[in-house]
Amino acid sequence: MKRVLPWVLLAVLVAGGIFVATRGDDSRTATARAASLESEFRCVECQSLSVADSQSTTAQAMRVDIRKRIAAGESDTTIRRAYVERYGEFILLKPRGDDGLGLVVWGLPVLLFIAAAGGLFVALRRWRAQPRLAATAADEALVDEIRKEAKP
Repeated sequence: MKRVLPWVLLAVLVAGGIFVATRGDDSRTATARAASLESEFRCVECQSLSVADSQSTTAQAMRVDIRKRIAAGESDTTIRRAYVERYGEFILLKPRGDDGLGLVVWGLPVLLFIAAAGGLFVALRRWRAQPRLAATAADEALVDEIRKEAKP
């Protein structure tokens, strides 16, 4: 029983996390949903501001459209998909990156750093493991001879 209890607790935590992550958009008010979506979309005129921050006429029209879609009962995912289909991934201030390219762009340098650190670690261990050569009597005699010749 003692071995099963941690697994049961882990299963309950995972199930609870999945429930919280997948519950519908209806848990927030329409105003909060609109504000969240408006901050996710890029203003097509300003391009550096979100729809929530921009005062352009296009951004104002997009805010009205988002509120209408929410009032019509569309989910946040449906609204995002509609805007991405109309404007492309560019409309999202934080692109999804679900195509794997984002993972490669951010993950490859980390992997290269880890590989380089591992290689350096292995190289240093091998270097330290090599036997140190001690000077023989003949070597010391040769050094003493050179020193005597070098002195004026």
